[in-house]
Amino acid sequence: MPPRAAQDIVHHPLFARFYARCSVAAERTVGPHRDELLAGLSGRVIEIGAGNGLNFAHYPRTVSEVVAIEPERALRQLAATAALRADVPVDVVPGAAEALPVKSDAFDAAVASLVLCSVRDLARALTEIRRVLRPGGELRFFEHGRGGGRMMKVTQQALDRTVWPRLFGNCHVGRDPIAAIRSAGFEPGPYRQVLVPEKGPRLPSSYCVLGMARRPGAE
Repeated sequence: MPPRAAQDIVHHPLFARFYARCSVAAERTVGPHRDELLAGLSGRVIEIGAGNGLNFAHYPRTVSEVVAIEPERALRQLAATAALRADVPVDVVPGAAEALPVKSDAFDAAVASLVLCSVRDLARALTEIRRVLRPGGELRFFEHGRGGGRMMKVTQQALDRTVWPRLFGNCHVGRDPIAAIRSAGFEPGPYRQVLVPEKGPRLPSSYCVLGMARRPGAE
């Protein structure tokens, strides 16, 4: 068992409670995107930043094991409870995206779902994800980031420099996940733009991408 300091690299108890409530309330909208994100996966999967475990119910039975990494203690406890209800084996593990506590080339797929916005070092986190995937392994992603018109992008940049990360557990609304995935050496596959929520006013966090990328190498 890692020491407590290693388990609690991220500690946002107020945000954790807020996120747990809001994510459950939004599941009617987000749930179908989770189905699309995880469809067709098989073998061993590592999920980065599992939060309160809402993805677990959407994994297909072709997945043999999920190793779910979550650094925030309160969310990790909720994820451990959700793992008990999953149809596939899920092991919830403490750790940070920038230093994944698993061996290299060990997974058939990795899942990043609404987490790349909040990692401390995006480039390092993606390098770690690439390390733990086998050659030819898939990265499935559902992330929000830069989007909208010029004024929205200016607003996103201003929020990232000021209040947004402080209020929302280091979340950034102006990152470019597709560019970061390419820079980390992945080969992007099909992906599409998604608005969350689809209707109603556009929020700085509404602009999402959903798709997959592949670690180069043998199939």
